[in-house]
Amino acid sequence: MDTLPNVETRRGEYNPLTPDLPPTFPPEKQNNPTGVSVRYAPDPSRKWFVLRVTYNRANQANDFLQKCDVDTYLPMHRVWKFVRGKKKRILEPLIPNLLFAYTSQDVLDSCMKATPPLSYLSYYYDHFNTLPDGKNPPLTVAYRDMMNFIRLTSVDNEHICVVTPQQCHYKDGDWVQVVKGDFEGVVGKVARVTGQQRVVVKLDGVCLVATAYVPSSFIEKIPSKDNEILKSV
Repeated sequence: MDTLPNVETRRGEYNPLTPDLPPTFPPEKQNNPTGVSVRYAPDPSRKWFVLRVTYNRANQANDFLQKCDVDTYLPMHRVWKFVRGKKKRILEPLIPNLLFAYTSQDVLDSCMKATPPLSYLSYYYDHFNTLPDGKNPPLTVAYRDMMNFIRLTSVDNEHICVVTPQQCHYKDGDWVQVVKGDFEGVVGKVARVTGQQRVVVKLDGVCLVATAYVPSSFIEKIPSKDNEILKSV
């Protein structure tokens, strides 16, 4: 399969886990023009923010933030739709009304306050945590989890889908990594979704996304030591 124009990607490789970083793109590969865009390289001054976009203006908000030098990620997928009476495969957001931005909160605050046209763009808040003032903080996604999510959602496969917990019938609680095929490098848990074996990736507080069908021969269980590390995060 091809990759979508969301981000430049490379095939994943299995890397031994550390307490701080599960399998993801090796740092030495990130400047490679065939690898993940260098703009997504780890930066302690930036976080992955989840933004809510209303009125189906995700593409418009994405374009605007990029013009303001804010690095964004808008997961896309292709679907079949009838356009003027003809069935066409078109590109549209995978998760309606959500956009991801890799930047600092100060930069995002400035964008939102200084640009009335972005009144339809707001933070997606973390309702499981509370700030000293009693308010919920903006929801952020861990860098390693976001890279794993990007790796999955940048594959051009119409069978990738957002799922609910009720749709996922997990085989066990072990973490696995896909080692062959279009989803090589993706880390998640094996589940049966719509009657097929898939690997499910979770973004805490945001969503669950399932790969297309993945055969057992393409999946490797992550060693128990590293598995315990992932269970703790």
